[in-house]
Amino acid sequence: MLLDHRTYTCRAGTIRLHLALYEEHGYAAQSKHLGAPLLYAATETGDVNSYVHVWAYDDAADRTAKRAALANDAEWTRYLTMSREAGYLIGQVNTLMTPVSFVPHARP
Repeated sequence: MLLDHRTYTCRAGTIRLHLALYEEHGYAAQSKHLGAPLLYAATETGDVNSYVHVWAYDDAADRTAKRAALANDAEWTRYLTMSREAGYLIGQVNTLMTPVSFVPHARP
């Protein structure tokens, strides 16, 4: 299993606006191609202008194929344009991870 852990940072005071935009215009397209996220969570303490989501893939080839299909989805590209024009996001960190063998893990 390959986990794609992403942390996004929004301009102060805009995280709710950004998440509402994603919920209305991005989530359906993204989950159509990637499946349900393993985690999608807003930060409650610390940098409260950030949120995290984690997507699970079988392996790197599965991730590449699914992300390519997503990139070619017109609904997704419309969302990306809306997100860019809104200007809520100021940072993004992506980390690919593999689970350790000694802890059981759930998959959606």
